[in-house]
Amino acid sequence: MRSCAPLLITLCMLLPFAVFAQATDKRKEQLDVLHYNFNITLSDDNDTIAGIATLTIKFLQPTTGFDLDLVKQKEDGKGMTVTSIITGGRAVVFLQEGETLHLVTEVKTGDVASYVIRYKGIPADGLIIARNKYNHRTFFADNWPNRAHNWLPCVDHPSDKASVEFIVKAPDHYQVVSNGVLVEETNLPDHSKLTHWQETVPLPTKIMVIGVADFAVNYPGDVDCIPLSTWVYPENKEYGFSDYAVAKDILPFYIKNIGPYPYRKLANVQSKTIFGGMENAGAIFYSENSVKEYIQPVALMAHEIAHQWFGDYITEANWQHIWLSEGFATYMANLYIEKTYGLDSLLSRLREDRQQVIAFSSKNHQPVVDTSITSNFMQLLNANSYQKGGWVLHMLRRKLGDVLFWKGIRAWYTRYGGGNATTDDFRRVMEATSGQNLRSFFEQWLYTPGQPSLQVTWQYDVAKKLISLELEQTQSTVFAFPLQLCIHTGDVNSIKSFNIEGRHSSLSIPAATRPDRIELDPYVNLLFKGEIKEISH
Repeated sequence: MRSCAPLLITLCMLLPFAVFAQATDKRKEQLDVLHYNFNITLSDDNDTIAGIATLTIKFLQPTTGFDLDLVKQKEDGKGMTVTSIITGGRAVVFLQEGETLHLVTEVKTGDVASYVIRYKGIPADGLIIARNKYNHRTFFADNWPNRAHNWLPCVDHPSDKASVEFIVKAPDHYQVVSNGVLVEETNLPDHSKLTHWQETVPLPTKIMVIGVADFAVNYPGDVDCIPLSTWVYPENKEYGFSDYAVAKDILPFYIKNIGPYPYRKLANVQSKTIFGGMENAGAIFYSENSVKEYIQPVALMAHEIAHQWFGDYITEANWQHIWLSEGFATYMANLYIEKTYGLDSLLSRLREDRQQVIAFSSKNHQPVVDTSITSNFMQLLNANSYQKGGWVLHMLRRKLGDVLFWKGIRAWYTRYGGGNATTDDFRRVMEATSGQNLRSFFEQWLYTPGQPSLQVTWQYDVAKKLISLELEQTQSTVFAFPLQLCIHTGDVNSIKSFNIEGRHSSLSIPAATRPDRIELDPYVNLLFKGEIKEISH
């Protein structure tokens, strides 16, 4: 291990100590990683990995030093130890401190330089080294949200996207899957195998992966010249090959409605991810119980495949905008379900999603775009980001109509595909597409906590042949929204629509006879909590 005493003296003379506490977002203003080359050696003898990472970086500001993210070895023995850093044939002075790797190097604005970082250690997280459900040893990257720096020196933030290649040396009984396309697979004399994958489309670190295991591999076919593959444990191939083949049906729906698939292949992989599914670009990892225990995992796969467009190709600029990833994937999966199984299936899923949003908001009074969470980003995996984000898109679709909605989605993909974006960027695209001012819609549904909570009463006046309704919004912030009512009278149902804007609304509906009942939001177009009851004279 490199001695830190003389190094600390050198660093303190060159830079103020405050640099070690530098905010992650602030550091992104200094540099842009253009390309990662990760050369990783794995062993069956122990959990130590040996890495050679080559980072090609463009500097956006002049600096005498910069930080990368990498977890230092801790007292429990887990973490990474850097042994050397070289650039342009010269050694670089560096210091590891906590989760930061600081490099002392003088560069000017616009400089592009490559840094070769040699390191080794046992990953505490990010690369899961464990036995699978059949007691076979496996290695699966699981980087979301910012867990990549447990095993890779990197800028572990969604705003910094780079092309990537993984060169993995592992015992030759393993197969290796990763992002991009397979460049090389070579058996070596020492009973190891070198596997080289390369992805040229820039990715955030959260979706850069390797999967190393004993796999059974199947090729269900191509979609628009995009090869699909299935990677499952050999014990699960009977069900896994057929279960995962549904991807061949899902992919065309998104290509038709959103735009071209952004990557050169799609691998669906059974894995040790801690999530139900993880949308790694071109190499989606599913939980090891996704095979057989799901009865055709259509909804799960539709969600993760949708992420290839939303979250992967268009990436949120910061964690607070994660609904642009999870809300989009949730609703796009719902739309695939609607197309495949019909409107009733969509409405059933929307009702279930609405209940989850209501339950969450009763205990968590935060908006969808939540700036209160500045660390532990796992907390953002909640009903606001998923179900409420999906519901916002559903209400936007109903507000604009299908033609303008899909036109806007395609424009969003064209404008921001390959880069990063915020909620306001999405709003501006949809405004430009629709010709409507959507600022108040976005403000109340995405930046305001909660949703309408309605108490509605009605009574029928026989003499006036009139239904009178009183509507009260009981939540703290008053919302504006369209509301539909269904008047059920015998075998006749009639729909009435109103625009609700105030806390209290009095509504009148002519009716020849007394209704049997009145239903709120019959077509499931509004995110709300509420009840309606008749008041007797």
